[in-house]
Amino acid sequence: MADLFRDDTAAGRFELDVDGRQAFALYRRDGDRLVIDHVEAEPALRGTGAAGRLMEQVVAAARAENRTIVPRCGYAASWLRRHQR
Repeated sequence: MADLFRDDTAAGRFELDVDGRQAFALYRRDGDRLVIDHVEAEPALRGTGAAGRLMEQVVAAARAENRTIVPRCGYAASWLRRHQR
């Protein structure tokens, strides 16, 4: 089954569904910035790369909107440092 990414703008939440499980990132748009407050994956998804695949989609969404990502979450900050492009 393929990952399903969505942006729940009403909740300020990016979601990645993987085989009925979910990883998510809580965010807020602030001018030209996309502030990532928290990233989390269900325990069954931890260690599977789901949170990283979620972050790839978050970066793509920020680029499409011409926004700079501001990570307030330790995972998001660490992931962005490792995957700077």
